[in-house]
Amino acid sequence: MKKGLATVAQLSAFDEIIDARSPAEFEEDRIPGAIGCPVLDNEQRAIVGTIYKQQSAFEARRIGAAMVAENIAHHLRTRFQDKPKGWRPLVYCWRGGQRSGSFVTWLRLIGWDACQLEGGYKSWRRMVVTELETLPQRFDFRVVCGATGSGKTRILEALAGLGAQVLDLEGLAAHKGSVLGALPDRPQPTQKSFETELFETLRGFDPERPVFVEAESRKIGRIQVPEALIVKMRASRCVAIDATRDARLEFLVRDYAYLGDDVSELQRKIDFLKGLQSNETIERWKALAEAHDLPTLFGEFIDLHYDPLYHRSQNRNFARFPDAPSFSTGDLSPAGVAALADEIWAASDSSLVASPRFEPLSPDLPAR
Repeated sequence: MKKGLATVAQLSAFDEIIDARSPAEFEEDRIPGAIGCPVLDNEQRAIVGTIYKQQSAFEARRIGAAMVAENIAHHLRTRFQDKPKGWRPLVYCWRGGQRSGSFVTWLRLIGWDACQLEGGYKSWRRMVVTELETLPQRFDFRVVCGATGSGKTRILEALAGLGAQVLDLEGLAAHKGSVLGALPDRPQPTQKSFETELFETLRGFDPERPVFVEAESRKIGRIQVPEALIVKMRASRCVAIDATRDARLEFLVRDYAYLGDDVSELQRKIDFLKGLQSNETIERWKALAEAHDLPTLFGEFIDLHYDPLYHRSQNRNFARFPDAPSFSTGDLSPAGVAALADEIWAASDSSLVASPRFEPLSPDLPAR
């Protein structure tokens, strides 16, 4: 590497990765494992940016330099006082400019072999976007299909417990995928953060073994699934879950029980279905929500919304769904889901899951 500079392929060569950007930038997305040590906080960055635009670059640097020096001094006192002489940190900012450069200068003056990430966060982001265009092609996906309420996510969790490779897109997106899918205690990540986590998950898989994934649409809540992954999934082999309506209804009432805690929020979500259902149906569903009658409400969701949508989309979107092995169940309790996962896993013998050989992951990717 050039003296004082490193690339994204060299991330694993360092003891610590330091993100010198503002807290807002750090929150939006970051290199996995990085610690946030902003040289300008959110307000300071806004102030310096305004001065740069309205006055001059010199004034912005003059005022910003004092802020940067104070913040770096604070980090040195509170975060790095115990670091040994041989400690090797890597620092990055937005594009490998003055914020990370200033930090690296001070660290190197102290005597640490600190480096600056060439191209900054933008180089990391560019690599993630580029890799997600081809990385899905290296894996043999098995798409778990089934009508809403079939317990697909729980089945994936059980398969993971049995040792299967599982890509939980809804877990990464913090959303259950349907109009009612927002989680009560966890906001969705940003698109960039989702893609970083997706990249990290995919490159941790063994291309020689199949990867189980749930059938998803192009959007999970407000998160967009990368096109290359959608295309690969829709051309992959499928596993069909055929659960009875009673089992699905019982599962939905249990899995979405929290929706009954906030009637107004549930009614707001029901309003999203206007245009897809008659006004009379929407008002009836809102009345059922008001009465906390989730079994009747979810039963009507199944019959009038979810099942018609599923039957219209599944054969069209997943080319190999008609040939999928089917696993039937009338029990989606935790024990029933575990038994179903055992059955799927047992059927995943060499004739079902033998996967073609793939090229190894690019040697230029940063090590995990």
